[in-house]
Amino acid sequence: MQEQPSANTVERNGHPWFAALYDHVMHWSEQRILSQLRPFIAGGASGRILEIGAGTGANFPYYKAAEKIVATEPDPYMLRRARKRAEQLGLDVEFHQCPAEALPFEDSCFDTVVATLVLCTVQDQLRSLAEVKRVLEPAGTFRFLEHVRADRSFTGPVQDALTPLWRYLGAGCHLNRRTGVSIEAAGFKIIEMQHHRMPLGIPLIAAVARPTSDRPNPRAVEQDN
Repeated sequence: MQEQPSANTVERNGHPWFAALYDHVMHWSEQRILSQLRPFIAGGASGRILEIGAGTGANFPYYKAAEKIVATEPDPYMLRRARKRAEQLGLDVEFHQCPAEALPFEDSCFDTVVATLVLCTVQDQLRSLAEVKRVLEPAGTFRFLEHVRADRSFTGPVQDALTPLWRYLGAGCHLNRRTGVSIEAAGFKIIEMQHHRMPLGIPLIAAVARPTSDRPNPRAVEQDN
């Protein structure tokens, strides 16, 4: 297991309490729904795998068809926990401390990119997705699990109202991003999607997408709070 320094590495103070409490806070959701979806998202990954925003490493046990595993995480406290989990599992994971908006990798060098509950927290979704598309093989897959805004129910306005406070408490997490729309606007075609619900009725999408030759369309993405 190795951790690579990079000129693109962004030093951040991180969120020590959030990292320490994250697995406990997510325990109910993990038991009820997330653990059922990780075999589809992470378990379906193969070849040279990049996981962006690996967090505490909850996906690591599912990478059964990996030729190589590379994980990025901007928060040093999350990264420490992810590294410990990889060690406990006996996995050789290459770690990089960097944001999704600045991936320190060559073009088209991964067969699969995985993101679970990550695109809600990145500072710039379209830039992050442009980086995912850049490092992904043209025939590769982007496998993601993300909560999104409920546009067709009363839950959506509730998400909007709670997002400013939740961003503060949840290390920058936006409850109301239209992440599926953003992914398509960034030049991906979603080829498989499952719809689920998290607590409070917040929609959760588990999907697989492929990069297309389409140019990004930032106008398709509405501003979030």
